[in-house]
Amino acid sequence: MGPHAAPFERAEYERRLTATRRAMAEAGIDVLFVTDPSNQNWLTGYDGWSFYVHQGVILPLDGEPCWWGRMQDTAGALRTVWMSEACILGYDDRYVQSATRHPMQDLAARLIGMGHGGVRIGVEMDNYYYSARAHAVLETGLPDAEFVDATALVNWRRLVKSAPEIALMRRAARISETIARLAIDLAEPGRRKNELVGEVMRAAVRGVGEDWGDYAAIVPLMPSGADASAPHLTWNGEEMRRGEATFFELSGCVRRYHAPLCRTVHLGEPPADMARAAEALTEGLEAGLEAARPGNTTQDIAAALHEPLRRIGIHRPNRCGYPVGLSYPPDWGERTASLRKGDLTVLEPGMTFHFMPGIWMEGWGLETTETILIRDSGPAETLCDLDRKLFVKP
Repeated sequence: MGPHAAPFERAEYERRLTATRRAMAEAGIDVLFVTDPSNQNWLTGYDGWSFYVHQGVILPLDGEPCWWGRMQDTAGALRTVWMSEACILGYDDRYVQSATRHPMQDLAARLIGMGHGGVRIGVEMDNYYYSARAHAVLETGLPDAEFVDATALVNWRRLVKSAPEIALMRRAARISETIARLAIDLAEPGRRKNELVGEVMRAAVRGVGEDWGDYAAIVPLMPSGADASAPHLTWNGEEMRRGEATFFELSGCVRRYHAPLCRTVHLGEPPADMARAAEALTEGLEAGLEAARPGNTTQDIAAALHEPLRRIGIHRPNRCGYPVGLSYPPDWGERTASLRKGDLTVLEPGMTFHFMPGIWMEGWGLETTETILIRDSGPAETLCDLDRKLFVKP
């Protein structure tokens, strides 16, 4: 393996394989085919911008997993995974974006050759990277196999982070702090939004100290004024204006691990309703951190957050957070538990969440968020260190 080999020791990957195989056995799955790039990385260390073509990890109940993908990407697998070269499998380029053949034909043939042609195969039916056509072709190529929906089977195993994973998230948090402070410092009337984003992205990639920055799973979200009433707009080429708020939704990224952080800056004195909302949001965040203790549930965090907001008449129906850690575009969330009413996931030490209670009102928006770690006891720890408030630049 080359200088960019898998970032963890073999024992860490063995721990992950054991947990995943236990879940496979409980679900009656003989072979798991993993297409989510975050799950591929978590199991094998594979790291490359190749998820626009079909690729995945073949995980049987016994033996080493195999990474399977486009032939020209096998060199990248050899440079990043922990397994031996014999466990790196490539398909011919004739299968790539072809109207007459499909990569799943190659995968089906390989599974038959491995003796898995008639077993129960788990596939991630509901993720961004496994298409309807891919599933149909795989079913056709494996008529004797039984397919099982294994969506999020690996994701749930990722919910409690190991000490080495938390260490990477702490390093990502230092970058998150740096770029959030930079965005706040540079925000001023007349500055074009794209120029501000350019400086933030430059700093995110430069990193902090010896920690170089990887690309985040989500680009900077940085809407201003009325645009900030929408949670998922990015940026434009307009100038920032006095009398408007801009929220910055950002994350540093180290070896694919994230620590998202959001803050809001208002140029000039904010309106009274925004100032009240910011105070209530800070109070709710702090109450949520107190509720984020082992043995409580994700629902408890949401309930604590929403009480101060309700007192000032803000009804917030959407969830206020989700697990984060290792991820690839288009999302840094892990797509498992949610911080919201009705989610009864029990909090355990080592879980990490983006506690993300944004407020999007008519004409303006406000985001103050934290990446939090559930500790062995007591309230949650915030991985980033930045004042929890609405920043005002008169």
